[in-house]
Amino acid sequence: MDITELSKQLKNHRLAPVYLVLGTQQALQHQALDQFLTLIPKEERVMNIGRYDMETTPLATALDDALAMPFFGKRRLVVINKPYFLTSIKKRGTIDHDVDALKRYLAHPQETTILVILAPYEKLDGRKGVVKSLKKTAVTVDAAPLNERQARQQVVDQLMAANFKIDQAAVNELVQRTNADYGLMEANLAKLKILAYQDHHITQQMVAALVPQSLDENVFDLVTAVLRHDQIKALSLYRQLLAGQQQPLRINAVLVGQFRLLIQLKVLNQHGLSQGSLAKRLNVHPYRVKLGLQTARHFSMLSLENAYLGLIRIEQALKTTQRDPALLFQLFMLQYTHQAKMAN
Repeated sequence: MDITELSKQLKNHRLAPVYLVLGTQQALQHQALDQFLTLIPKEERVMNIGRYDMETTPLATALDDALAMPFFGKRRLVVINKPYFLTSIKKRGTIDHDVDALKRYLAHPQETTILVILAPYEKLDGRKGVVKSLKKTAVTVDAAPLNERQARQQVVDQLMAANFKIDQAAVNELVQRTNADYGLMEANLAKLKILAYQDHHITQQMVAALVPQSLDENVFDLVTAVLRHDQIKALSLYRQLLAGQQQPLRINAVLVGQFRLLIQLKVLNQHGLSQGSLAKRLNVHPYRVKLGLQTARHFSMLSLENAYLGLIRIEQALKTTQRDPALLFQLFMLQYTHQAKMAN
């Protein structure tokens, strides 16, 4: 189930004895934990909530807590975090965890305890017996990274639950400025809700005013200007980045990375790989792949390669000379435009 369904079930007191929150999206991990914490009244939390990090605490300690009766309350909440022993991860100097004890607990969970296992991993090692037992007993909550569509919907649902309205243009602006990274989107919602506290209505102007664009997003605009041989706009954007205290080598490195990605996308897309497959193979967020494919299909491989090689030469000049970065970039644009004219 997803976080929304988990919230509904917990509010309706449809509780399971064991939950597994699996996935690498930290924002979703935190949201799930917050939902479980609400099950214990505030005045009981000191005595009836136990939280244990498996990288520093033996599993037996957490299980002993789970087997204990609640202290002047209806239930206990025991949270096990980072259970690396459920994965194929090998750690040096690790604690000796009694995994068999967990298997025994899963066979007969304590009725007055809710055991929550927060596993911030892509997957568990399904070959292990304890993992098989866990999947049979636990209710699994999905905390995998959200794609663009899911991130959009999650933001809208979260704001709606808090009685806020957000315009579609505002959602688009938020997606663009965060590269559809749900963690970044969620982190900015608190600021937006404060700004919109009077009428509970979030507009595109509010998002543009409060949510900063990442360097990658600013550079993406610059990449587009470069590919279109728009020397005036490209140089203006480059100087804006310098004025924003961005280091020339950092700007150039991101530019090189963007053009490398465009080349990779163009090559692999020609071999029939889907957008999802490209994101997994290149370990890039699906939203960046989506934008990259939209850009790459409008330009030739020669154009992308010339830009990439020209930026590599800028990097060498930045490291070996004291020449003005803006002048180097301007010379690059002149040469790149000349190459395009010669190719035609």
